[in-house]
Amino acid sequence: MKALVIFSLYLLMGQLSLPSFSQERPPIIDMHLHADLPPHEYHGGEPSLCRPDPCEGVGHATANHEETLKRTLEIMDRYNIVKAHLSGLDPAIVAKWVEAAPDRFIASPFILMAGQPKAEDLRQKYEEGFFTGMGEIATQLTGTAPNDPKLEPYFALAEEYNLPTLIHTAGIGPYLPSFRSALGSPLLLEDVLVRHPKLRLFVENSGYPYLNEMIAMMYQYPQLYGDVSTITWVIPRPAFYNHLKALVNAGLGKRLMFGSDQMRWPEMIEKGIEAIEEADFLTEEQKRDILYNNAANFLQLDIQD
Repeated sequence: MKALVIFSLYLLMGQLSLPSFSQERPPIIDMHLHADLPPHEYHGGEPSLCRPDPCEGVGHATANHEETLKRTLEIMDRYNIVKAHLSGLDPAIVAKWVEAAPDRFIASPFILMAGQPKAEDLRQKYEEGFFTGMGEIATQLTGTAPNDPKLEPYFALAEEYNLPTLIHTAGIGPYLPSFRSALGSPLLLEDVLVRHPKLRLFVENSGYPYLNEMIAMMYQYPQLYGDVSTITWVIPRPAFYNHLKALVNAGLGKRLMFGSDQMRWPEMIEKGIEAIEEADFLTEEQKRDILYNNAANFLQLDIQD
């Protein structure tokens, strides 16, 4: 009892502190973050995206970029997210994130329209070391296929600078008149990977729901990885688990990476992590691979980072 009293006094006096929640957690890498959210516009407080309609989203959209950054960093600290692939359409907003947490973000340009910005105009940003990743290449949202020649300069630049490159190649996306699900087949990446065998490319949502196509491409092209991002929270949990389990059962568990696809709902980062940690068909090793190890290997990091 005496020892307990002394311990309590030390705590009250600020001479002893308990370890924080983040210190107790192993590190996580988030391979899919957004500093701004083109072409979506949501009002503060709106619920998150969800599929399929009719459905009800959860969470509350942030009011502005400053709130998104603040809340995202709080959650990253809480869950010990040590590194994140961060894309943004506006380099000035991306710069604010990098300034707020130096060395934590892999800053990357968000490519919504092919040719805007031009790949050669991005070269200086890479030479300066400001950008260290490529994409999200989200031109599927504006009706451009991943194997369209207009995207060739971006892939060539990414291969030249050995950049981790994220592309939106999936069957689902925002409700935009220019979006085409057919352009989300992972098979359309084959020409890209043949032309650029050293390109470090990873696919949003591991091509969901194009499961067999994604398995075929990952079997044939070892440099191709997949993230599990939006589908950890935007679709029903059983649907996500079916996709994830099939990829793991196919032997691809070492090339799947966690990504929250945090947009205006920072709490979705938590939901995404929970979806991995609560997957009872994954071993603890497989969970750590998805949450950290696979991304560390893909990013060519020291495993201690």
